[in-house]
Amino acid sequence: MSSFSKGGLKVALRSLLLAALIAIRINLPAASYLDDPWAAHASLVMGFIVFALSASLAVAILSYLYRRNKKLPSSKNDNVLLGLRNIYYIVLTGAAMITILGFWNIDLKTLFTTLSIVAAAIAIISKDYVSEIISGIIISFSREVTIDDYVKIGEHKGKIIDINLTKIALLNEDDDVIFIPNNKVFTSEIVNYTRREIKKVSIEFEVLTAAIETVEELESDLIRSIQEYEAHIEPQSYNLKVVDIRKDSVSLKFQYILREINRELEREIRRKTVRRVVNYIKSPA
Repeated sequence: MSSFSKGGLKVALRSLLLAALIAIRINLPAASYLDDPWAAHASLVMGFIVFALSASLAVAILSYLYRRNKKLPSSKNDNVLLGLRNIYYIVLTGAAMITILGFWNIDLKTLFTTLSIVAAAIAIISKDYVSEIISGIIISFSREVTIDDYVKIGEHKGKIIDINLTKIALLNEDDDVIFIPNNKVFTSEIVNYTRREIKKVSIEFEVLTAAIETVEELESDLIRSIQEYEAHIEPQSYNLKVVDIRKDSVSLKFQYILREINRELEREIRRKTVRRVVNYIKSPA
């Protein structure tokens, strides 16, 4: 069964369940808190379940249509799908709060009128959290960064594996998952390596001037050390650049251009290059 037929089946099952719950909800006898508080509570809970399932069904239908249009498998998400999911969580949280207030028969208009000072204090306290959520929604629907993009945010570099309400999950080169607040992502400069046309890789290192014969010799040695990957590297793209010259050391940058973006391959070449630099320095003259 294809991912699209599975998505259609989920929508159909949720539709049937929602229809059954609506029928039960309509047939429930009307109850007031004075006559039967337990029946009134049951009616509130049923109303919340119907609303939650309706919202879930709406998201499922939109996601199904979007996946079919974009030909996305069920195992893969993109920014639009993540944005829909985040909006659903926000709406569901609001509905849950209203339901909880309804257990005590509290009118929302009266509550916010009489507790305006408290509401203002809550708004100030939760300002940062609300800002994180808004930033997360904007990032989710933007095209600047998407799932599986390889980016640099601040001092962190890695692949985006999730965008949720308050944070972005980044998988770095050490396979550590770093959670970055959406506010920081929204206000930081972002380098998106996946979007750039030239797939240039730079490996920076520093060596003592006494440890190398010539820059040209070191460059040739590094090129020879990664010859097994030459099918994946553009010819004539190798370059060992002198970045800075100090009293006893030299900062260098070894660069090459990959034919296509492949993070695993890049890590292999980077690891082999760095090890070759160490072995070159330690080898006897």
